[in-house]
Amino acid sequence: MPLDGGGSLLDVGTGPGVLAITLASSVQSVVAVDPDGHMLAEGERRANAAGIGNIKWLSHRAEELELLAPGTFRLATFGQSFQWTERERVAETVYDLLELGGVIALISHTVEGRPVPEGPGQPPIPHAAVRAIIEQFLGHKRRAGQGFAIAPADRYEDALARTRFGAPERIYAAGRPDIVQDIDGVLANYLSTSFCAPHLFGNRLAEFESAVRRELELHTTSGLFWDWPGDTEILVARRR
Repeated sequence: MPLDGGGSLLDVGTGPGVLAITLASSVQSVVAVDPDGHMLAEGERRANAAGIGNIKWLSHRAEELELLAPGTFRLATFGQSFQWTERERVAETVYDLLELGGVIALISHTVEGRPVPEGPGQPPIPHAAVRAIIEQFLGHKRRAGQGFAIAPADRYEDALARTRFGAPERIYAAGRPDIVQDIDGVLANYLSTSFCAPHLFGNRLAEFESAVRRELELHTTSGLFWDWPGDTEILVARRR
């Protein structure tokens, strides 16, 4: 189903609205849902700064999607958020929310097993070192917004296959090999995630930011890093 400027998009677990804002110009309207009010506020701020006015921001858990009108949406997206939900229950709800022929798209970055491109020359982001600092401040149990992440028992496609969607189709899109970030950009990207959102640090946010900056400075002489997110993996299924 093409995104031709019509129809409505439901973005579940929108966080700061990265997908919602990117796709807003390709649909008539967007409903962006997330349980974290801080993330929604940041998404709305970004949308307003970009002059985007067709996004409705709703503070709901994915398990509360049945509050929305059935048959409303042409596309439902989960940008690295499906694992935080009661997957099969949520997928069944989304099935009813889609138009006939509507699409669910589960989007994630995939590094494992994908060919690593030649970078632009800067060192890669030292993700392991940064995540070790996050653990020092927030503990070893990975955060997910206001709660904690629970590792799913199996793969996205296994969960979808147990619903009315059936087995999804897998599509890969090559990740950009030329993204370069400075230290501010690397830190901002981490702070835009559900497991490293600014409010989780409370009054220690400035201390955390300083610790990350010091660590990053150890890994670069130019202040720049190569940011390869991996390839984009999209699992697609339709309401039949």
